[in-house]
Amino acid sequence: MLNVGEWERDAFDVPGAWLAMVRSVRNDGRPGIASMAIAAVDVALWDLKARLLRLPLADLLGRVRDEVPVYGSGGFTSFTDEDLAAQLGGWVHDARIPRVKMKVGTDWGTQFARDVQRVRVARAAIGDDAELFMDANGAFSRTDAVRFARAVGDCGVTWFEEPLSSDDLDGLHQIRGQFDADVAAGEYGDSIAYFAHMCAAGAVDVLQADASRCAGITEWARVAALAAGFGLELSGHCAQSLHAHPACAVPNLRHLEYFADHARVDRLLFDGVLDPHGGVLRPDCTRPGHGLSLAARAEEFRTRPNRG
Repeated sequence: MLNVGEWERDAFDVPGAWLAMVRSVRNDGRPGIASMAIAAVDVALWDLKARLLRLPLADLLGRVRDEVPVYGSGGFTSFTDEDLAAQLGGWVHDARIPRVKMKVGTDWGTQFARDVQRVRVARAAIGDDAELFMDANGAFSRTDAVRFARAVGDCGVTWFEEPLSSDDLDGLHQIRGQFDADVAAGEYGDSIAYFAHMCAAGAVDVLQADASRCAGITEWARVAALAAGFGLELSGHCAQSLHAHPACAVPNLRHLEYFADHARVDRLLFDGVLDPHGGVLRPDCTRPGHGLSLAARAEEFRTRPNRG
């Protein structure tokens, strides 16, 4: 049995526990840290339920695929051209990931020429056959986002993430279709209402969602269904070790972000971390739950109380 606030819940009653947590933070505020805290518990409860049933989480949630397409994500604006080419080129040529993403919008979009040069460096590094994505993290204005996308139009960019602030739904709707790349956003969503507004505004070609921010796997699955209702695909934002199993249960999944920093940190903390092969993550369905276990080496990162 689990104690969630004033409610006692069976470990199998994950949606009930989730609802109790959401209701308990109503007066404190759902967005932000409260939603992330609910996510942490929700993810743990789904993992626990799967382990109690001795099932991989993908099977418990209802697997519709055995593997999840991924894209390599990094290419930070702080990288030198050499670092950018090495990371993105390594994913394509060594890891055989056929799609990669880089950051643009250096210094909040003020280094326009520099960013154009960086996109050209990336395209040269990955060759003509791999897909190239870019993420501005909301750095551009409406006009500059269109100008930039057209300036790199000959580089074959197929995905433009947060060309504007994801709060500017009218702007995202306005610039969609003014360049060839798909517009994507949604990583900051904390509830299904957020995503409903984004979909209804016609703001994106692909909806992103992050289970670690939107109150866990329970809400993430509902967001996937919402996206399907609007004829949209869902893309999982970061946290590839968290999303790999749930993503196998989403029929309208486009892909999952394989984020460089998370790949490094996950391996410091866990055993059973998945490696991409041929552009996909394939969960190990011989292991229960998420298939992860806390590594002995994680002990060095334990936070100990300061006794003064």
